[in-house]
Amino acid sequence: MKDGEFDAPAPPAKAASRVDEERRRMLRSAAVGGAVACAALLGLLDHRVARAAPRLRPPGALDEEDFLAACIKCGQCVQVCPVDAIRLGDLNEGLANGVPHIVARHQACDFSCDATQCVLACPTGALSHLIDRKEQTRMGVARLAAPDACLARKGAGFKGATRGADFKGRLRYAEIDRWKPQPVADHPYDLELCDLCVRQCPIENAIALAPMSDDPKDHRRTPVVKDACVGCGVCEMVCPVEPAAIRIEVRITGRDPGGPSA
Repeated sequence: MKDGEFDAPAPPAKAASRVDEERRRMLRSAAVGGAVACAALLGLLDHRVARAAPRLRPPGALDEEDFLAACIKCGQCVQVCPVDAIRLGDLNEGLANGVPHIVARHQACDFSCDATQCVLACPTGALSHLIDRKEQTRMGVARLAAPDACLARKGAGFKGATRGADFKGRLRYAEIDRWKPQPVADHPYDLELCDLCVRQCPIENAIALAPMSDDPKDHRRTPVVKDACVGCGVCEMVCPVEPAAIRIEVRITGRDPGGPSA
């Protein structure tokens, strides 16, 4: 090194490693995506996407057919998600290989970014703020899929880490840090009545607990999903029973998947 010259500081090993992994993932996705597209053109794969159930798309996603047509599988939405909720489709999903989706039970979209950074990062409008205002961030709607398993409906409480000490999911706890998502496993609960789906919902007035009878001694409550629900999946992620009592019904088109329900 000559006098007056300085070496540029090396990037942190962890950050560099993540960048390299993302680059490798994108290259693999592009290569496999090309192979899948060729196979589809040859009639070897169904062009409609081979999967057992609809995927939960990131906020602002167009109707499914339009979304699949507009998404270029660039992975920008994956890189900006503050809780790493967005993942890319696998080869067995046909032309949806490399297309972003969310598995709420593993990691929900808790809107930690507030500005839906995935929408801002999307270069093609597959994720868009131009959708009708009501549907702008609606990904689906929560449903009480297993009412008999719901602890609140049993009048039961909950104590401990909601998904166990090994659960890797993260969530924004406003009372701890307004912006930085925290590991769910690091925040145990001690609740006389389980209200996790309401307590941790990031959307105001999206879900509530309602009495199940007029008896003041009856502590049972049932989750009631309201119009404000956007289907982010936080309620499904934090539900302590297995499988989750409350789950997200995916929005497939610009219309609601049936609307909220008690």
